[in-house]
Amino acid sequence: MSVTRHWDVMRSMVSSHHVLITSWTGLKLYGRPLGYLRTSGMKQKLPGLMHNHARESSHQTSPIKMKQTPSTIFLILFSLLLILSISCIDAQSCNPSGKLRGTKPPHGKCVNDPDCCKVGKLYDTYTCSPRVTKQTEAKMTINNFEKGGDGGGPSECDDNYHSNDTPIVALSTGWYNKGSRCFKFINIQYKGKSVKAKVVDECDSTLGCDDEHGFQPPCPNNVVDGSKAVWEALGVPKSEWGEAEVTWSDA
Repeated sequence: MSVTRHWDVMRSMVSSHHVLITSWTGLKLYGRPLGYLRTSGMKQKLPGLMHNHARESSHQTSPIKMKQTPSTIFLILFSLLLILSISCIDAQSCNPSGKLRGTKPPHGKCVNDPDCCKVGKLYDTYTCSPRVTKQTEAKMTINNFEKGGDGGGPSECDDNYHSNDTPIVALSTGWYNKGSRCFKFINIQYKGKSVKAKVVDECDSTLGCDDEHGFQPPCPNNVVDGSKAVWEALGVPKSEWGEAEVTWSDA
């Protein structure tokens, strides 16, 4: 959370008690000097704050000590706790929603052997994905959207198969967002190059290890699963196809 946002929260909280904070200096935590909070027209020393002896202009009034009342102390503590809470919420990542145990695929059913579910292994499942920004960090994988490919069944958006020569993608469950991005475009960036791709499928983060999902594990919550056309457009050498760190945003 930025200092500006911290400041906005402090300002809104304290102004409700008829004290308008307009600036601060020397902010430190964990028992160290917190410096002055300057109020409109006067400089006041809040409880537990250290005077920095900064010279004030001649038109300002002399420093005035604020009475250490329980309500004032509560206001300061509440404001700091609110700031920390908002910081934690902003930084909070998407946590697993459950576990799925891998089963042995039927003989000859698993198209892409290295990625098949392992018997007895527990895989994390997710119903959410990280927040989408202008540069959303993601893991790009490669998918075969054609019939008989390792993508399993037809695409979720239209129940059809699609050509791998078209720049198309499947998104993790949270980003797929119940189909709200179906047939919409996203911009994918990789090492200075960019491609616009259409969303046609969900990379299911809640289910897996079955025929519908090609007997592959549930998708992680941060995946952009692209066709070969996406990888080619981004100039990724074929020797490196499989997984790459990219960023993406809604087009």
